[in-house]
Amino acid sequence: MPVRTRVTVPLEFADGYRTTAEVITFTGLADGKEHLALALGSPAAGDVPLVRMHSECMTGDVFGSQRCDCGPQLREAVERIATVGGYLLYLRQEGRGIGLYAKLDAYALQDLGMDTYEANRALGHADDERDYTAAAQMLTTLGAETVDLLTNNPDKSRQLRDLGVEVRTVRPTGVHTSAANVRYLQAKIAHTQHTIDLASVS
Repeated sequence: MPVRTRVTVPLEFADGYRTTAEVITFTGLADGKEHLALALGSPAAGDVPLVRMHSECMTGDVFGSQRCDCGPQLREAVERIATVGGYLLYLRQEGRGIGLYAKLDAYALQDLGMDTYEANRALGHADDERDYTAAAQMLTTLGAETVDLLTNNPDKSRQLRDLGVEVRTVRPTGVHTSAANVRYLQAKIAHTQHTIDLASVS
């Protein structure tokens, strides 16, 4: 899977944290989408890179929505990866793969009492429609055939392993709660066994 472009981009977050990323694009990914890899930090030769597969969340990443924990997870991942060296894969899979408009439709159903998974099903979608084939292709192209994975979602490590990428360790992200997202986080634990320790912040 050939690399299409590599470009250096200085990053600065709202809290003032700064770093530099090499943003990498690819040709011929399995799903045809414009996913990005951000190479962060400088891993020592032979080190296993720390990797975060982060699905795009316009409401959380861009607008700071408090209904999810995506924005804080993205910010945390960039700093943690930059510290040790690795890759943040920014995957164009909005709303666990159902798209932005459908995600907002699901929000409307959540306002009527459904949880995030019940809302997806009511709209005719699966609990989680994400496929990480393109992510595995990206990692293989980058020579990252063994990774340490930064995630609370067991499906990510399971899919990567099934796709031929060795996951040496799984490292949980922090717990990022707000008054608006606790029920959402509880649903992720109950439905898809996310490793989120809500007791530690209660």
